[in-house]
Amino acid sequence: MMLTATILVAQNASSEDDYYRLTTVPTPEGVQMEGGGVLSLPNGNLAVCTRRGDVWIIENPSMANGVSPTFKKFASGLHEPLGLAYHDQALYTAQRGELTKLIDTNGDDIADEYKTIYAWPVSTHYHEYSFGPVLAPDNTFFVTANVAFGDEEWWRGESRVPWRAWTMKITEDGKMEPWATGMRSPAGYGLVNDELFYTENQGDWVGSGAIWHLTKGTFAGHPAGLRWTGHEDSPIKLTEEEFYSKVDKRQVKVNGRYVKPENIRDEANPDFAYEIKKSFPELKLPAVILPHGILGISNSEIKVDKTQGKFGPFNGQLLVGDMGQSKIMRVVLEKVNGEYQGVAFDFRTGFQSGVMRMDFDNEGRLFVGETNRGWGSAGTTNSGLEYLTWTGRTPFEMKTVSAMPDGFEIEFTLPVDKASAEDLDSYFGKSYIYKYHAAYGSPQTNIEEIKIKGVKVSDDGMKVRVVIDNLRQYYVHEIMLPGLKAKETGNTILHPTLYYTLNNIPEGATVPVSELSTKRSSLLKKAVSIKKTTPKRTTVNSKILTDAEVQPLLMTNTCVACHHKDKRVIGPSFTEISKRNYDNEKIVELIYNPQPKNWPEYATPMAPMPHVPEDEALKIAGWINSLKK
Repeated sequence: MMLTATILVAQNASSEDDYYRLTTVPTPEGVQMEGGGVLSLPNGNLAVCTRRGDVWIIENPSMANGVSPTFKKFASGLHEPLGLAYHDQALYTAQRGELTKLIDTNGDDIADEYKTIYAWPVSTHYHEYSFGPVLAPDNTFFVTANVAFGDEEWWRGESRVPWRAWTMKITEDGKMEPWATGMRSPAGYGLVNDELFYTENQGDWVGSGAIWHLTKGTFAGHPAGLRWTGHEDSPIKLTEEEFYSKVDKRQVKVNGRYVKPENIRDEANPDFAYEIKKSFPELKLPAVILPHGILGISNSEIKVDKTQGKFGPFNGQLLVGDMGQSKIMRVVLEKVNGEYQGVAFDFRTGFQSGVMRMDFDNEGRLFVGETNRGWGSAGTTNSGLEYLTWTGRTPFEMKTVSAMPDGFEIEFTLPVDKASAEDLDSYFGKSYIYKYHAAYGSPQTNIEEIKIKGVKVSDDGMKVRVVIDNLRQYYVHEIMLPGLKAKETGNTILHPTLYYTLNNIPEGATVPVSELSTKRSSLLKKAVSIKKTTPKRTTVNSKILTDAEVQPLLMTNTCVACHHKDKRVIGPSFTEISKRNYDNEKIVELIYNPQPKNWPEYATPMAPMPHVPEDEALKIAGWINSLKK
């Protein structure tokens, strides 16, 4: 069953910039401020470490009173430092092969001593980044380590040396405790209520980016690190042999060479992580899935808003960066049956490069370090340093969403217009899941239209209970509220889509049918089209869609994650593609089976997009070819 939705969404009278304003911090000429680590210091200065090996101390980074910031190089010659922590009057950073303490012994803002706290092995593979540290409540440090990739199987993550694909817990006196494994590229990390969480981006064994809760002994899903579970200190005893006895490694040779595993279209019985967990209890499911191509493509740091309202109405919530789409998402966690799950929303786009690291200063400004490392990202530069400021205006947003036994309760930042909120035509959505397999990423799978039974609006207009007939445990529930309006302004929701990962359905009271509104205005019926079967491909072209008409298709099918109409992003612009003179059928073929060799100037190969319905792929292809005119 495939379903898609094409929607007509009312235009907001406001934009993200009306509520959260971006300011670029000017950097000295010749300085590449690729923010691998960003840290607000107790004295108001900002520390930034760069991928190129420097640590800078920036005085007056917010440019208060119109005074330009001053930059001083605190340390240099480091090997790709990708994180900063402050403790014991010193800075700590994770280099590629060690946790290093940088000590300023004479107070001149220059490190005089570079002290190795703990070192771990490295091979020669470029992808063996290390991230952190995260300062734990007990003043120990968490560091996460990337996988390498195979020489022949260049797509398959592997742990060539000990503790790659692991999280390590390190003490000040240089003792290391293996903490968890199953990470592939764990660039994002953060403490939430003094517990460790991390983000992952799509790849082999990782269907979509997500947030994981990393308790000791967690296996987060990527099998490379299982190579070291025989170590006496390993908190995980699951072995590679045991894992692959239940899960297909998809390691196949054709004509003497390994063949890259790809997604199998129309697969009869794909593996899902929640099913594999029955055999391996140490396998941890994501707390919150960040759907690939929608909420980013390479998720990064987790930062909790602890500003007590200085940053707006989302105090206590998580902000999650993304490198590829150069944006920040907003996440709210809750515990159901003892496990974390929760909801994600879009929050702020428009950063000049990939969002890598973030930190709040004492005034509630969010400083953002940016890089794309040459992989490409939305934005205009390869690196940057910016900060985000709340303007004092409250946006009309979904503040949070809570799971209920019969659906979800949505809380808003401002009262809703009751007439629009009681109209079932203001809501629609779908649920889906991602495959757990050795292929790179996964399409949305087992897609099903969400059947909304009714809604109940609170008396104050701040909450709406949405009752759903077909909740599915372990699935992402994506719900759009395009017709809902604010009571006072009539604006639609600034970010009208929620993405809730339903690991557990809570017990409790349900809403009686007699209390539900089941009204339908039918105003959106022509704009909402749900297809319950995949239509046969047709070579007959209907009218060419306009830019406005094609936009919902590009967004729903995640094309905008990597492509823009006129400018290069992760991939070529649609206008550039049109110049290749492919016919519509060829473009559809390339959507399902991309040929990266056709675009050697782009570092990130396009993944197959089998989830795009064929009739929509043809409409997109027709629109792309119309750009030649």
